[in-house]
Amino acid sequence: MHQKTGLLAAVMILIFSPAVPAAQDVLRIGADLTNPPFQFRDKDGNPGGFEVDLTNAVCKAVNVKCRYVVNTFDAQIPALLARKVDVILPLGVTPKRKAAIGFSRYVFHLPTRLVARKASHLQPQVDSLKGKDIAVQQGSIQEIYAEKYWRPAGVTIKNYPDLEAIYEDLYAGRVDGALAPAVTVMYGFLHTPQGADFALTGPEVTDADLFSKGSAYGIRHDDSALTQLINQGLEAIIRNGRYAEITQHYFGAQDLSVKE
Repeated sequence: MHQKTGLLAAVMILIFSPAVPAAQDVLRIGADLTNPPFQFRDKDGNPGGFEVDLTNAVCKAVNVKCRYVVNTFDAQIPALLARKVDVILPLGVTPKRKAAIGFSRYVFHLPTRLVARKASHLQPQVDSLKGKDIAVQQGSIQEIYAEKYWRPAGVTIKNYPDLEAIYEDLYAGRVDGALAPAVTVMYGFLHTPQGADFALTGPEVTDADLFSKGSAYGIRHDDSALTQLINQGLEAIIRNGRYAEITQHYFGAQDLSVKE
């Protein structure tokens, strides 16, 4: 899962200072690199993962270079609005986020599910979770949902800076479950030795006012030219088959399509 595609070495430069200005032929991409298999650091410390490979392909298609600016997930939108980055790697397109930033066309959809130990028989409903400790990632849609519906009903919500920290506490038994993107949990945790005793439980958690139809690149409202450029790149890699190749590499036949 941590193998680099041929595009990675060719077009990526990793930087750690968000204050570096973007040249005309360089896009500064906001990333947290703590969400395998979507984004992570490879064995050499370079950006890797599904979203990174897709972004490399998009940049190549429109003849620009992507330069990664690494920050925590909940700092991505503030960094975009402060013009420290030009684009954010795909995130859920929610009404609240749409009020703050613009988006590209949809890139993929990730359903939200509860993950817990198989023996716990927990379900994503308040009567099952009351008195339990449930982990969520700070700044995520899942955090907003859990804080709105579960905490007032007696569920203890624990907030984490990234999914890797959630996986550690799940395995250690410091939380009873986590609300997170299902595909991310499946490949980043359940398919590892530490996740062997855990499973996704219950149906997809949805809410029309909170959850998104899909994930897309985050771009400032006033940057219509960049939105058009990103969409052009996405359309190009869909047409030439690169999008399908990258998806197959990471997820096989898993359906990540956005239902319009």
